[in-house]
Amino acid sequence: MSMENRITELQQEAEAAIAAASSTAALEDVRVRFLGRKAELPNLLRGVSELPVEQRGAVGKAANQARRALEAQLEERAGELAVAELTARLEQDRVDITLPADPLPAVGRLHLITQTWRQIEDIFIALGYRVAEGPEVESVYYNFDALNHEPTHPARAWTDTFYLADDVLLRTHTSPMQVRSMELQEPPIFIIVPGRVYRRDSDVTHTPQFHQVEGLAVDENITLADLKGTLQTFARAMFGDDREIRLRPHFFPFTEPSVEVDVSCFNCSAGLTATGERCGICKGTGWLEILGSGMVDPNVLGHVAGNGYDPERVQGFAFGMGIERIAMLKYGVTDLRLLYDNDVRFLEQFA
Repeated sequence: MSMENRITELQQEAEAAIAAASSTAALEDVRVRFLGRKAELPNLLRGVSELPVEQRGAVGKAANQARRALEAQLEERAGELAVAELTARLEQDRVDITLPADPLPAVGRLHLITQTWRQIEDIFIALGYRVAEGPEVESVYYNFDALNHEPTHPARAWTDTFYLADDVLLRTHTSPMQVRSMELQEPPIFIIVPGRVYRRDSDVTHTPQFHQVEGLAVDENITLADLKGTLQTFARAMFGDDREIRLRPHFFPFTEPSVEVDVSCFNCSAGLTATGERCGICKGTGWLEILGSGMVDPNVLGHVAGNGYDPERVQGFAFGMGIERIAMLKYGVTDLRLLYDNDVRFLEQFA
């Protein structure tokens, strides 16, 4: 029998065995028997070099075609068997869910902070941003130095920040991930960084631990107009389609220029409520401060210039917002500490 005929015969035997396999385990046995290391067809392929020159081309081509055809059939049959086995398991494991539990289980709810966190993530993911995470125990370099904080900046004081050592602290913002992310990825970069942060504050509007979302976008030709458009889109998605924003000059060490961002109050019109009273939420101004932002300072980009962030070629913007503040503004919470008291009567209002 010629080599080509033997290959055809092997292929036909394998095809019949594949069709007859009734389980994924049986199919794997077929795969080993016809395509395994010791199977005849692979050995024929390995022996092509020992054939006379005039036979090598035809035999090698036939063997390769047979092998590819069998691999495709095995893959297709594996998919069919997997579906059939899953269907059988689902039928076998069917549970009668028509009767209620006794007693009825309590329905769990997401905490208001978690709800707001996820809303913010969803908005920016829809805008093309990637969610990044970073360490909560941070070095002074990433928390302050790489973000252009002067050595005398008040935030560096032991009275303002939780230090674990002279050069190690609990991060005061999620901004350190600006430099960390740029060290790992060349531009363009579009990320948000949600997470816990820590500062030595405790009053009606501050807690020692709170949650923040940092945003960073760096590419060629990014301008302050891109920042405004991004934050306008966020404000309308979070607070309603009628919201407007305004930018006010400010100072942050790691942005230049820097701006505070306000959103038009959703509880009044021009500072007055529907009953003509001064709005208690915006204090009659018609605006609510929601976050700080600005164009990334070239000094920050200078720390990662070797990774493609040459300040002469790329620029970007950054922004940071407190998740608790966004939640308080959106849902009318007057005391930040209510979010941490674990009073079910309060939390159930935001189910």
